Amino acid sequence: MKTNIRLNTNLENIICQSDKSIREAASMVGLNRKGVLFITDSEQRLVGTLSEGDIRRAYLSGASPDHRVSEIMCRTPLAYYQDTDINKIISSLGSNNKIGEKLYIPILCENTKKVIGYYSYYDTKFIPIAKPTLLNMELQYVIDCIETNWISSQGKYIKMFEDSFAEYIGSKHAIAVSNGTTALHLALVTYGIGPGDEVIVPSLTFIATANAVTYTGAKVVFADSELDTWNIDPASFEKLITPRTKAIIPVHLYGQPCKMDEIMEIAKRHNLIVIEDAAEAHGARYKGKYVGSIGHVGCFSFFGNKIITTGEGGMIVTDDYNIFKKARILRDHGMDPDKKYWHSVIGYNYRMTNLQAAIGFAQVERFSEILERKIQIAEIYNKHLKSNKNFILPPGNNWSTNVCWLYSIVLKNKTYNGLSRDALIEVLKKQNIETRPFFYPIHKMPPYRADLNMPVCDLLSENGLNLPSYPDLNDEEIVHICDFINGCAPI
Repeated sequence: MKTNIRLNTNLENIICQSDKSIREAASMVGLNRKGVLFITDSEQRLVGTLSEGDIRRAYLSGASPDHRVSEIMCRTPLAYYQDTDINKIISSLGSNNKIGEKLYIPILCENTKKVIGYYSYYDTKFIPIAKPTLLNMELQYVIDCIETNWISSQGKYIKMFEDSFAEYIGSKHAIAVSNGTTALHLALVTYGIGPGDEVIVPSLTFIATANAVTYTGAKVVFADSELDTWNIDPASFEKLITPRTKAIIPVHLYGQPCKMDEIMEIAKRHNLIVIEDAAEAHGARYKGKYVGSIGHVGCFSFFGNKIITTGEGGMIVTDDYNIFKKARILRDHGMDPDKKYWHSVIGYNYRMTNLQAAIGFAQVERFSEILERKIQIAEIYNKHLKSNKNFILPPGNNWSTNVCWLYSIVLKNKTYNGLSRDALIEVLKKQNIETRPFFYPIHKMPPYRADLNMPVCDLLSENGLNLPSYPDLNDEEIVHICDFINGCAPI
């Protein structure tokens, strides 16, 4: 456990005047990533505090986003004058601090009572690998669904989410579905892939990529990865193409784009469908284009640990109107959109609820902000780990933007300071830092076991480690993780 208390003098987006609206305050809370605002009068004298929880409780009690901050703020804020002994502050806070809670304590000028800075205080008791970043518009839109009774797979937020996501990604059409796996399956069946067909996928990916192919009755064919991107090796997969091959599913692993030009060129030469698995790469770009918008169709997951989330959920994007139209029918039991309860084909119930879409729509509104923070987190990790020559850091190049869904590192050797990758995970766990190993190669797991030579896939899987990198992770926590890894020794 490590106790941190730091003096901060940058007051940007943490000072809010009491006459601001709740909507304005919620936006500021989203920007400062501290979950709290110091409320002041026009002279910047402290008159209260406002937390993210205060805003949520206000919405649940029926407050409008246009209500004033002064109506819901805490009027008895904890604050200290600038000359207060730091040990006194720590002593008064320690016994009240909840596990993992961060406190931000305003510091006042004794003469003017103006806020001149603040102390950030927390005990690093547990740092999870991932958690969603949810602010107040997500709650506001969900409340709207409940108040209007539109909570199932009908409602305005589904189309709003689809349209806003498609526009952001740069695709003409989007179909919201129940999760990322159903997005992949729906894309495959929409293109008519089934028994007798083969689909090439990387072995180093989450098993859902292969499972979606198996659901269709087609055969999964595994390809090795390449070391410079950790993604499917175009040279490797071209050798696997047979007359039965119908599609390739490149996976943008951990947020790093695949070499899409090479993949698309090979696919065109062999008349293959390219289904991008962008479940882990929301907002990643390849030569300026967002992944998911480059292949014939792109598939996304909005599981709770993804860059933007709906809890569970997924999305298909495409520029092909006929594919969009067919996928939309298949998503909804195969029902004719112009003839209620008339089913001309066998479809699936792969629909997303309006409640989920409401959360997703709010997330898209903050998409750029979330992506900016993800890239900042990766930059801080890179800065503090780049001198450690024991690790391969996440792929980076001048033709793509890696969004580092999970900030991932690979041991260059089998051990680091005498620790294997798995032993390092346990040491970090004892420091209350949650990590994850890389995915197991799918071809080594019972449902798909095969004797295949995939040296790069094996190297990455056996030595790869994912570190915490969710958007609300603060800079001090990242530095703490890096300091421990850099000084790590067997314990």
